[in-house]
Amino acid sequence: MSVVDEIKDRIDIVELVGETVKLRKSGKNYTGFCPFHPNKRTPAFAVFPDSGTWRCFGACNEGGDIFNFVMKREGWDFPEALAYLAERAGVELEPRHPAQAAETEALERLREVLEAAVTFYRHALFQTSAGKPALAYLRKRGLQDATLETFELGYAPDAWDALHGHLTERGFKQEDLVEAGLLSSREAGGYFDRFRHRIMFPIRDARGRMVGFGARTLDPEGVPKYLNSPQTPLFDKGRTLYGLDKARREIRRQDQAVIVEGYMDVIGLHQAGHRNAVSPMGTALSESQLRLLKRYSRKIILALDADAAGNQATLRGLEVARQALDREAEPTFDARGLIRYEGRLDADLRIVTLPEGQDPDELVLRDPEAWPNLLGQARTIVDYVMEVMKAERDLEDPKAKAEVAAAILPLIEDVADPVERETYRQRLARALKVDERALLAWHPRRRPKRRAAQAEATEGKIEALSDSSTAGVEGFCLAVLLAKPELLYRVDRAFQAMEIERPSDADFTGAPRQILFRCLRDSLAQDEQEPAAYCMDSLDVPLQEMAKGLMAQMEGVDPNSGRVLEELVANFLRLRQRQLQAKLNHLRYNLEALQEELAAKDDEEKAAIWQLAREVQQIALEKDRLDRALSPHRGAHSAAMPL
Repeated sequence: MSVVDEIKDRIDIVELVGETVKLRKSGKNYTGFCPFHPNKRTPAFAVFPDSGTWRCFGACNEGGDIFNFVMKREGWDFPEALAYLAERAGVELEPRHPAQAAETEALERLREVLEAAVTFYRHALFQTSAGKPALAYLRKRGLQDATLETFELGYAPDAWDALHGHLTERGFKQEDLVEAGLLSSREAGGYFDRFRHRIMFPIRDARGRMVGFGARTLDPEGVPKYLNSPQTPLFDKGRTLYGLDKARREIRRQDQAVIVEGYMDVIGLHQAGHRNAVSPMGTALSESQLRLLKRYSRKIILALDADAAGNQATLRGLEVARQALDREAEPTFDARGLIRYEGRLDADLRIVTLPEGQDPDELVLRDPEAWPNLLGQARTIVDYVMEVMKAERDLEDPKAKAEVAAAILPLIEDVADPVERETYRQRLARALKVDERALLAWHPRRRPKRRAAQAEATEGKIEALSDSSTAGVEGFCLAVLLAKPELLYRVDRAFQAMEIERPSDADFTGAPRQILFRCLRDSLAQDEQEPAAYCMDSLDVPLQEMAKGLMAQMEGVDPNSGRVLEELVANFLRLRQRQLQAKLNHLRYNLEALQEELAAKDDEEKAAIWQLAREVQQIALEKDRLDRALSPHRGAHSAAMPL
């Protein structure tokens, strides 16, 4: 039995979920209101003790096992949820390799060094005469003492070895201070404090652990104005978001994250009660940072400074230049890149431009209500770029129209959803006052697709691989895709031909299998590595072992076989069929329970009942279509599928 299975056996999912959700027994199962989206009318959340799973049949439409529940509730990744549940279940995780244990110990030493530096800088700000100008500056910026304490702001003295001497006197090793990014080396030999005469902003990861510092100079002539910790074993600027440790719960509660430029912006917004703001600290926004945010919400607003969102910068290849806080590099806001991130992450990215000459912290200090009003004006990426370009062009000029179309159409082509693409194309045609057919005539240059290897007939061990249980069906699908991830394209096309939404991680039960499937999707969206190699490199060690076990089952099976592809499509259909059947059963139960008291309901409640009845009918029709698609596969596997 694997560690994951042992943890599931020891933890009662009803007890675990019941700590967050008030559950009511319904036959063998339990129902309640979903904790992940607002809904107080219909209990659309179900827990199934027999299978150890849960599912929301409402707005979330998500589900899984105890790992999924803890990950979604806490915003953790799989290793964090695994460690928490293993401790709760009393299951000892596999002893770490000596090298891993040494690495963990080294990282903990660096965190201790950084925590000691936080204490030193805070003391210098509040308890020394040298720190008074820094404290006066922060108060002048409108920050209250309670806010300064919450964000642990400090002051780095204007000395070459103040921190160095203080920490080494307390037993910290010089090499650890260097490794933590607190000291810099002299050309002539030796070390000096990296941060001097600066306001210090401690940077913590999403779990609240110290990883580095940001620092603002107090010298009007000081360069750079902002200086971050260098790349260290703990601090990777492109994978870190300032303020996420304090914002993650509010982001989940509001189901919205706001990205602003700097430290003071985040702190000022939090002080004003807008606690869902984070900052990439002056770097270009990366996919890693967006993935980190998407754990808490798929709705993300990027608030651009008026200068950064300037039209001239936008017209230079649709990249909005933003000032690098430490001037190590020139980060860019790439509209096309963000659209691709949006499609890959299934996120909702929007943009809002700040009033000229105002930062978010200044804006909310003058008028706290101005911020939510501003966010209400957020536009999609395509709409934002369209507005900027229209403002800079004379759209009565045919050449100007062609320039705008040439700039916007590549963005539209990169939008993942076909309905959105069509809507944007229509909107652009109206803005340019041209026939939409003229825009449809434009075609992007596409890279040639890889050709699949010639299919070879093989029987192999297909029957042994795939059994009728949910675990067996899921295992078969993942095993085949791990052997050849590109087959997912073929499955998508088969589903499209049957007018069925393409497979997603929601078709799988349990966090480990859902993570594996998402990784397979991601492997096809990148072009830096072969998909199979990318997938294995992206997985944590426990999931790597699971993937290797699944791949071992494919020995002797040719993934290029038409028979394998046919069975793969059929098994994905079976997964979707079972998901719909579970949803149908739950909705029918709710409908029956509500109809028993129909006479006592008011008009609004009756309308909700009829809406539920229509939903039941719609899902029943969708399931019927799946049943027909699967009918040739009951027993024999020889019938042709629309591939």
